[in-house]
Amino acid sequence: MSPRGPELVHGEVLLRPLERRDGRAYREVRRHNRDWLRPWDATNPDAADVAPSFQELLRYYRRQERRGEALPMAVLVGGRFCGQVTAHGIQWGALRSAAIGYWIDRRMAGRGITPLAVALLTDHLLLDMGLHRVEINIRPENEASLRVVEKLGFRDEGLRERYMHIDGKWRDHRTFALVAEDIPEGLTALWLHTLQAQQAHDDAAHPGDDLDD
Repeated sequence: MSPRGPELVHGEVLLRPLERRDGRAYREVRRHNRDWLRPWDATNPDAADVAPSFQELLRYYRRQERRGEALPMAVLVGGRFCGQVTAHGIQWGALRSAAIGYWIDRRMAGRGITPLAVALLTDHLLLDMGLHRVEINIRPENEASLRVVEKLGFRDEGLRERYMHIDGKWRDHRTFALVAEDIPEGLTALWLHTLQAQQAHDDAAHPGDDLDD
């Protein structure tokens, strides 16, 4: 267990706290995915055209971590850095909630890594930390992210107009959420069960496809 956060693992997918050592890989992945990620990146309305450096971003996250407001996690697959999933806006008291944001290297997309990473972090927030609610806010145009929450069964709570500053403008977002009572056995277990059921359905629909002629 890291003093700043957990290590969450399933198979070859590992989530661990974002570290200074991730800088080189982070910059390479972000550079390779610049055009793919830009439409969904949060921006500062006071400096919308200036993206923070990795060092600036890490300092910002460290301040939030010290206040107990965020958990920024690197996503590694087979030891390779390929994205980030972050719990932010962590609140206690009567609310006990957090929001999750995520991005992944386009070269690794479509392999079920993002849903698994979101499920692992959601379980940590709700089952280990004792929060009650997790939400994810997504631009209506972001079809890839919408597929993630659909796969995981997050409840659509409707549209928030001009909710967050993204790619240089205030953008509408749809809010999706789960509360602890929705997933008493954990979201990761539910997601893996869904995958197994889908595989069984596919095998039944196409028997013998994996056999030699």
